Amino acid sequence: MKKIHIVLHEPEIPQNTGNIARTCAATGAALHIIRPMGFEIDDKKLKRAGLDYWDKLDITYYDDYADFLAKHPEAVEKTYYFSTKAPRAYTEISPYPDEVFIMFGKETKGIPEDILYQNRDFCVRIPMRDTIRSLNLSNSVAIAVFEILRQWDFEGLQEEGKLNGYDW
Repeated sequence: MKKIHIVLHEPEIPQNTGNIARTCAATGAALHIIRPMGFEIDDKKLKRAGLDYWDKLDITYYDDYADFLAKHPEAVEKTYYFSTKAPRAYTEISPYPDEVFIMFGKETKGIPEDILYQNRDFCVRIPMRDTIRSLNLSNSVAIAVFEILRQWDFEGLQEEGKLNGYDW
């Protein structure tokens, strides 16, 4: 079975993490949070952004990056590191593996450069204008998740909506 794992390395803004949690709930992706965080998990802004989907999440917390790798040795060869510093676009990966980890760094600094350098063959970026520092974290996660799901033909997701008072 195909599975996306979203890994947040030391997230700082509760609203971003809440929005990412909602993306996880909507897509079935697992959420992995590497501490320290810039907020408490019971932060009102976090809960508000995630709405009432917290019971639909597969969420795990880790003390640090080493703890994450120790608990997920399979992630060593299945993690793509999203960074504005990466040399190639996320769309150059095709196909993404059936079980994939996608890591994003903290809002102010991104993923630490030593982690990027150690995993340089797995570093990817979302193309953007060179006058912009970065995209919003939750937007970046959504772009990555839906590219992977598109490659997987949106397997397991509802692809057709319906109107309440009309037939298509």
